[in-house]
Amino acid sequence: MAMRFTSLNKYSEWDGSQLESLDANEIMSALSDDLMEFGDLQQAMRYLMQRGIESTDGSYIKGLRDLLRQLKDQRNQRLEQFDMSSVLDDIRKRLNEILEMERETIDEWISQEEAGQQSQKFMDDLLKDLNDPNDAITEAGTSEPDLPDSSADKPQHQDNTGNNNGDGAGPNFSDKVLGDIGKNNKQFIDNLPDNPAGQVQALQKYEFLNTDAQKKFLQLIDDLRKSMTQSFFKDVQNMVNNMSDGDLERMKQMVKDLNEMLVKKIGGEDPGFEDFISKYADMFGDNPPKSLDELLAQMQQQMAATQSLFNSMSPEQQQQLQELMGNRFGDPDLESELAKLSKELAFLNPRGKRYNFSGDEEIDLQAAMELMGEMQELDALEQQLQKAQYDGKMDSIDADKLQELLGEDAKENLEEMKKMMEILEKAGYVRKDGDKWELTPRGTRTLGQKALGEIYQRLKKQNLGNHAVPEEGRFGERLEDSKPFEYGDPFHLHMPRTIRNALDRDGPGSPVSLQTSDFEIYRSELITETATVLMVDLSWSMALRGSFQSAKKVAMALHNLISSTYPRDSLYVLGFSAFAKEIKAHDLPYLQYDDYLLGTNMQHALILAEKLLGKHQQGTRQVIMITDGEPTAHLENGRPVFAYPPTPATISKTLRAIRRCTTKGITINTFMLDQSYHLKAFVDQMTKINGGRVFYTEPHNLGEYILVDYVQNKKKRLARR
Repeated sequence: MAMRFTSLNKYSEWDGSQLESLDANEIMSALSDDLMEFGDLQQAMRYLMQRGIESTDGSYIKGLRDLLRQLKDQRNQRLEQFDMSSVLDDIRKRLNEILEMERETIDEWISQEEAGQQSQKFMDDLLKDLNDPNDAITEAGTSEPDLPDSSADKPQHQDNTGNNNGDGAGPNFSDKVLGDIGKNNKQFIDNLPDNPAGQVQALQKYEFLNTDAQKKFLQLIDDLRKSMTQSFFKDVQNMVNNMSDGDLERMKQMVKDLNEMLVKKIGGEDPGFEDFISKYADMFGDNPPKSLDELLAQMQQQMAATQSLFNSMSPEQQQQLQELMGNRFGDPDLESELAKLSKELAFLNPRGKRYNFSGDEEIDLQAAMELMGEMQELDALEQQLQKAQYDGKMDSIDADKLQELLGEDAKENLEEMKKMMEILEKAGYVRKDGDKWELTPRGTRTLGQKALGEIYQRLKKQNLGNHAVPEEGRFGERLEDSKPFEYGDPFHLHMPRTIRNALDRDGPGSPVSLQTSDFEIYRSELITETATVLMVDLSWSMALRGSFQSAKKVAMALHNLISSTYPRDSLYVLGFSAFAKEIKAHDLPYLQYDDYLLGTNMQHALILAEKLLGKHQQGTRQVIMITDGEPTAHLENGRPVFAYPPTPATISKTLRAIRRCTTKGITINTFMLDQSYHLKAFVDQMTKINGGRVFYTEPHNLGEYILVDYVQNKKKRLARR
């Protein structure tokens, strides 16, 4: 296990990442079925990335389908959570709260005037009583009433501070003024429109009596400004927060400069974006756009999000929200520039999606705008993942956005998938050829070993045995096992077992005395040579019936078996449909069926097989044919002629090719994947001519039949020798 170095003689801290969580053999194993099916490494890798893979530590690396499912689940969770009609309900509630606070203050002002009037009436009544002599008679009837001092000759009235003003002018003047203002404001409030947009429009010209209500209303206006501005720009906090007259003028100038820049771009001139962004960078948040195209892309996204918000409401709600968000700055010039901007941006064609929200959780306007932005991001990421499913380009997926929306695990999954080809390349299984990946010879052998292992595993489960026991012969290649020496055997003495036999006979001690009966020699396997042509039907019906993948696996497994266990044997693979062609070993993984050429041309395949086997004058020569149909094509003047049902000419020419193989001592064994009457009839004629054997089997048993037959026949030939 190699350590990871950060620099010479320095080691990084062990954090578990130094071991690959993916194993190259496991990746190859996961790729093999799709590669067998479609013969395309890139396509097989795409399918693997779609479905994911289990890593060596037992964890599951999610594929693109899993990530897409997560995105859809998150979108559905949002749709089932929120009630979009509550956006207007929230504004109504805020307005009702503001108006309620204002009404309480109005009532206080009116009540203060009424209280002043009652106080004045009490004073007037008291003075009237004091000036009436009849009210001054005491119980004795002779007492004089106490007279007020000279300063109290006239009624004293309170001023607005509560002090008597002594002007004799009737009720408190200030109370009356406040009361009149309160009554006027009450009438204004009572006559407000019923809809929120009308109320907001009217209240913008209203002078509040309650300062807290005024603050809340200004905050509402600020939020509406943010929402309106956010329909164009991203990160609008710096544009509208605590906007003063100077800020308003700067925003107006920014929109004007932006309009001029767009006019230049449309006209093919240099828009001067660098000057624009250097002047207004602070208004575009912490990460201002780096180019005009980036700014336009952001604006298109914001406009689409706003349009989605409107699309997700009823027509009546859309109209109310439009009126609420419109003309909120109170500056005709700025409103005009924004209208102009909207018109010039029509070329962006923002198409907002309609989302069917069905939840009951309330949401305010700002949160709704942010939610629509998130929904847009989910849609954009979904498109990236879907595109990657079909073109295999994982780099086109925004990894940071994936992490933001689905979490750190999702990003780690993406990074693991990106490393798959790199892991295979390091292991020597694949290499880059231009823009495409291809298998190396080692990768091809690995696929063959896997195919062979699968077949042996099924044989083991079926109790059919896996590999026939080799004939114990006197000549051939030495095995590690031993046997007692017999006269005539090659004297390949197995010394450890020979000495052990002597010690077992005489007991321990020295010197060791050897006798002829003590001798053991290495066993040897008698070597025979077999030349085989594997003929694989590539007609479309093989794929239609699900037989092609099994036939392809057999070809790779048989090639691996022969090259690893019987290196003196020879194997050729022919594929045949309308034509026949030789398939080299390194091309086997990419073998595909013909879905555009009609015909099953056994004649051409047998002609090629005869030529290939003609190179071998000794040993056994055989053809193994895998097919699901009778011959339906033959060659005439080098061109294929197709007909179904097969014509007498096709049958005749095919049988003639079989006779030629028979005269050359070539055995033809046929593995039939269909039991139609016509195929059986043809095979009966073929076996009468050639004497080969016929196997009727299902595609999933094809490998066991062919490999067992191959090995057992080698054993029989060894026994005959």
